[in-house]
Amino acid sequence: MRWITRPGWLGNLLALAAGALTTLSLAPFDIWPLALVSMGVIYLGLRELTPKQAAGRGWCYGFGLFASGVSWVYVSIHDFGSAPPVLAGALTLGFVAGLALFFLLLGWAWARWLRQPTAPLLNALLFAALWLALDALRGWVLTGFPWLYAGYSQLEGPLAGLAPLGGVWLLTFALALTASLLVELPQLLRHKASLTGASLLVVALWGGALGLGDHTWTTAKAEPITVAAMQGNVAQSIKWDPKKLEMQLLLYRDMTFRSQPVDLIVWPETAVPILKEHAEGYLTMMGRFAQDRQSALITGVPVRQPNADGELRYYNGLTTAGDAQGTYLKQKLVPFGEYVPLQDMLRGLIAFFDLPMSDFARGTSEQSLLQAKGYRIAPFICYEVVYPEFAASLAAQSDILLTVSNDAWFGHSIGPLQHLQMAQMRALEAGRWMIRATNNGVTVLIDPHGCIVEQIPAFKEAVLYGEVTPMQGLTPYLQWRSWPLIVVCVLLLGWGLVRRRRG
Repeated sequence: MRWITRPGWLGNLLALAAGALTTLSLAPFDIWPLALVSMGVIYLGLRELTPKQAAGRGWCYGFGLFASGVSWVYVSIHDFGSAPPVLAGALTLGFVAGLALFFLLLGWAWARWLRQPTAPLLNALLFAALWLALDALRGWVLTGFPWLYAGYSQLEGPLAGLAPLGGVWLLTFALALTASLLVELPQLLRHKASLTGASLLVVALWGGALGLGDHTWTTAKAEPITVAAMQGNVAQSIKWDPKKLEMQLLLYRDMTFRSQPVDLIVWPETAVPILKEHAEGYLTMMGRFAQDRQSALITGVPVRQPNADGELRYYNGLTTAGDAQGTYLKQKLVPFGEYVPLQDMLRGLIAFFDLPMSDFARGTSEQSLLQAKGYRIAPFICYEVVYPEFAASLAAQSDILLTVSNDAWFGHSIGPLQHLQMAQMRALEAGRWMIRATNNGVTVLIDPHGCIVEQIPAFKEAVLYGEVTPMQGLTPYLQWRSWPLIVVCVLLLGWGLVRRRRG
């Protein structure tokens, strides 16, 4: 304990290891108590440090978290971006080091502005509020990277019942608060009033979560509809090869022709790897087939159309055929994968900055939901499903959730399984069924409690059959979003700042 509380390289090394524990609490490892241990260790480690020392320790914690949790970025840069191993490693380390700056800021702000000398309960509340604020900031800066939030560890943990109340944000807040209170327990035992308050908070959060674990916030709107989700398992190396275009179009055509009759057919992200305007004949043919079966078809396809200024731009999109209507253009783009920041400087330096289809534009926020078989479908293309607030805004208008993806970019790494876990959390937050159709896995159907009910093996060509039920009603999170928690955190942080200045 003395090693982690004192300045020096040993404490920083322990902080780095603590950061890696959060990764083990998430998919695919799912050892959820490690999230508490991880947060508790860094809270303890910042207790006696100066702001400068705390900044360094916070950065070490963040580096451990992201180096272990997003190492799959290397696969994208090296395997599909054609960067040499040394360069791919350097770019990955630079990415990880940059993300760790958010925890540098956490350490510095905690030691400089918020840490209270003699207020254990307030300290725990302030630390949880600060942690949540910086998680939100990380999900917004430069379009955001809302990955590895500790709250995802509770998808199958005892706090899962809080997700429909406050989303993954409330889960993260509860974990940070609990971990801090455990560290502060010796001080709390000497302050009976603080101990009572802390006990009530812990009982309210954990007891409430357990009590709400089986509660159903939404109800069925209609009878279940049948679904067939196609997983073509097209290798990323041939995805955009013009010589392999016909093969891919025939693949999804034949999978669909051979499939069982269902209400809704879903193809994954960019299953049609040419512009929609060049695939009109093909899509019309598939639409007629779907119409003859009284089915709806939704597929990923790149779209070219004018933006608000009349300029022709490219979009990552979804389109419909058969008994369905609407086209959706992706709003949350993947940096470097779908657009290149500072592209005038970076284009041409290495192949990674010139990946196929890396010049997409962002779709507008005024788009309508897709319609299929008379139901409203909230669409999320790949990366979009990891944004809690964005997903909630569309889910609140919907009957069914749909996410399509192509996680072949990340090979056999843990990235696709982390991505799946976040999709499960979105279903739990919204109290709605979710269809997840991917190019190479994991293709699943998720129920309103965030549980996978149907699944097909990854890295195999297969069709997933199942049923999903259109739902109605709003969970508290869809109704209020994170505003109640924002108000609480702002009040806490303001109180802490004022108290620290007066002290």
